[in-house]
Amino acid sequence: MDNKGYKIGDVSRILGISADLLRYYEKKGVVKPRKDKTNDYRYYDAWDINFLLDCLWYKNFGYAIDQVSEMISSYTANDISQLFLKTEDELKATIAHSQMLLKRSEEHRERIDRIGRWLGKCTLAQSPEVLRYLHRHNFYYDNSPELQEVAQQWLKYMPFSNRCFEIPVQSLSGPGSPEEYYWGFSLNMDHAAYFGVEESDVVVKMPSVNSVYSVFSSSGKGAFSPRHLDYLVDYAKAHNYKIAGPAQGSLITSVLDNDRLTGYFEVWIPIE
Repeated sequence: MDNKGYKIGDVSRILGISADLLRYYEKKGVVKPRKDKTNDYRYYDAWDINFLLDCLWYKNFGYAIDQVSEMISSYTANDISQLFLKTEDELKATIAHSQMLLKRSEEHRERIDRIGRWLGKCTLAQSPEVLRYLHRHNFYYDNSPELQEVAQQWLKYMPFSNRCFEIPVQSLSGPGSPEEYYWGFSLNMDHAAYFGVEESDVVVKMPSVNSVYSVFSSSGKGAFSPRHLDYLVDYAKAHNYKIAGPAQGSLITSVLDNDRLTGYFEVWIPIE
């Protein structure tokens, strides 16, 4: 600082902001440094620095620079209070979404960890209660306008949705039975409620039922088949369980395994 005040370089170093930003705040009327007519140097005093500190304080709430300059130069106390009220609502929504996303990450990691524990093994478990729709039969997508509209909407629910499948009972009869399956998306009931998704002609609620559960894998393009589930059917027969409905499952993850794309899936076959 010299006798005239702080030069722009001094203020830049004191506050840790660029000279360009200081000029921008000057342009917006937030600060009005004195200019030396002989050399056009800007000189800031402590009063100017106080205003700039206010700008930095508001900026660190996440407000844009343009908005900050208005808050400092033209907003009333009530204006700022209302802006903060709006910001608080937005932050609460962001926090709620982030908390749900964190929980979703934990759930997905737990699903991945189940691969090592249950790959090729069977146990009894309750299937999850979900809302789901199916839009693909084997390799063919349903292009009806109604289903396409649902599909486009459900893409917005990622990553909370699961890519799910259904294998009809007639395709669970072992070798020689039809190679038939359906694919679509599902949401658990908490996520469906969060997004306001309800049952409809194409969105169906799948109740939680007692099932034979397992994790299986399929490697290579077009290799997915109901035959991957034959060992679950054999397990059910060996324990005198009657298959009570189509198999329901979902993709856990896809990875490159021995240079082949491999999908890992969990599946539930309802039993009585």
